[in-house]
Amino acid sequence: MGQKVNPVGFRLGINKDWKSRWYVDPREYAKTLHEDLALRKRILEMPDTKGADISEVEVVRHPQKVTIIIHTARPGVLIGQKGANIEKIGMTLQKMVVKKVSIKIKEVKKVETNAQVVAMSVCRQLETRGSFRRAMKNAVSNAMKGGAQGCKVRMSGRLGGADMSRTEQYKEGRTPLHTLRADIDYGFAEASTTFGQIGVKVWIYQGMLYKAEKNDDAGMLVRRDRGDDRHDRRDSRRGGDDRDARRGSGPRSDHGPRVENREGRS
Repeated sequence: MGQKVNPVGFRLGINKDWKSRWYVDPREYAKTLHEDLALRKRILEMPDTKGADISEVEVVRHPQKVTIIIHTARPGVLIGQKGANIEKIGMTLQKMVVKKVSIKIKEVKKVETNAQVVAMSVCRQLETRGSFRRAMKNAVSNAMKGGAQGCKVRMSGRLGGADMSRTEQYKEGRTPLHTLRADIDYGFAEASTTFGQIGVKVWIYQGMLYKAEKNDDAGMLVRRDRGDDRHDRRDSRRGGDDRDARRGSGPRSDHGPRVENREGRS
């Protein structure tokens, strides 16, 4: 029908977690949220972070400090020589926040199966005038080689310098977007070319996650449903046995078949 939903937001609280983790007074909520958005935007736009392949920025707020966790595929570029780069980033972010800022860096282990990094890699190839079809096929094949069970890449814009914009996609394997327990990683990036902006979306399916059954909310519901089904099946079996007994169609005795006399016939 055309309505689309972000796969990460769709699974929040099931097998995905929030990128901002804090609790404030309702009157301070809007201000804090916009502060988070400004921090993320500043980190991605800084010249010191270019080429670091930042896939995600988490913000965790404590009573006395703000912890910013940066997930990057190239931590060496972000840290810089003897940590000079990360210090400069910390000083820039400190001016935007009242509390003390603490920066942590997490390395992305599997680059080929991280959807955001893959989307940025495809955009780089488009900006250097590479073939969009080759870029899509390489991204999908590398993801499948890296252990993904399915991958889909879709791009929209003036592909190849065409006069009219269009949408092309390439996929391998399966990407069950309607299955909530499916671990779908989603990434979006834009390539600035001489012909205009080209948007790139990447979905990577990494298998089913059943750990959510251990949670108090989703897990109890799942277990309770399964138990109810079991009880219903047992009750139906018992009811069937009772009906059979009443009908007289149960197992026959060892004395032979029943004999009925009707009008002298045996």
